[in-house]
Amino acid sequence: MDICHPGHVHFFRHALDRLAGEGHDVLVTARAKDVAVPLLNAYGIEHSVLSTMGRSRSGLYVEYLRRLPALVRLIHRFRPDLLAGVAGTFIVPAGLMTGTPRLVFTDTEHVAFDRLLTYPWATRICTPDAFGRDLGRSHERYAGFQELAYLQPRRFRPDPSVAVELGLQPGERFSILRFVSWQASHDRGERGLSADMKDRAVAALGRHGRVFVSAEGALPERFRHLGLRVPPHRVHDVLALASVYLGEGATMATEAALLGTPSVYISSLVGTMGNFETLREQGLVLSFRDGDAALSRAQALLTDAGAKPAWQERAAAFVARHVDVADYVHRQMVEVASLAKGRPGG
Repeated sequence: MDICHPGHVHFFRHALDRLAGEGHDVLVTARAKDVAVPLLNAYGIEHSVLSTMGRSRSGLYVEYLRRLPALVRLIHRFRPDLLAGVAGTFIVPAGLMTGTPRLVFTDTEHVAFDRLLTYPWATRICTPDAFGRDLGRSHERYAGFQELAYLQPRRFRPDPSVAVELGLQPGERFSILRFVSWQASHDRGERGLSADMKDRAVAALGRHGRVFVSAEGALPERFRHLGLRVPPHRVHDVLALASVYLGEGATMATEAALLGTPSVYISSLVGTMGNFETLREQGLVLSFRDGDAALSRAQALLTDAGAKPAWQERAAAFVARHVDVADYVHRQMVEVASLAKGRPGG
């Protein structure tokens, strides 16, 4: 399993536990991006860090050219029946070089690199039903979202004691602001909240309760006192308890929505991802390209006492209509590995 983003840790960890319990040998490779490695450590998942995310376009190319050979060397030593990853940027070329089956999961339509150099060469590609592209004969769809691999109610119950860690009084309302770095390859050239709008968001939301800021990389000095200081594996407890989420992070916007928290997403990528069209239709994520409109809506939700209960009700109904994605991930891994070895799928 190749982990290139913090969300991938959550996505694979339940399938990993099950595979290990069944006696499979699993090697986890990692990329130091945001809190991916701290999350692996928090869950006690042994791993090999192969690279640190490049901080520029040239840095990403250098990382790719260094990480790919390192991954290939590990594959030659470990000799796995299957390589699995989200997006598959590294596992697909490595699998081609070593003749190893390649299972890719994705929910992001706008990544041009993957459409050209990854998806055509994957053994199987699995996407949510809402995915807006046809990826060919190896493409399989499932009734779920990637985030439901770890937020499905039978696997996750929010722990309200996180309020104590945040220093909140009983019943005290708070908002989560999320800023992304825009350094990922699929984020280059995109934008969300301007610097001025970030200042305005902190001030406006702060008039209705506490504000905590989550960010990729270091926070600007003026926001340091607002930093979300909980262990990374506790973030979903915080999101479930929040009164509203406003941010540039697509994964966190989806997580908040599925946990029943009013979610406002701001990005120039609005309109490019099928998942968000589905969440919009279900009244679970409000998406905006315009920062003023996003902030205005977030403020309105904060002053609406019925917003959170309504979101929780819609989220529960929505989640109940979808599969347990962790079970699906496990089944796909066993099946693709078994088919590649000429045996019936498990």
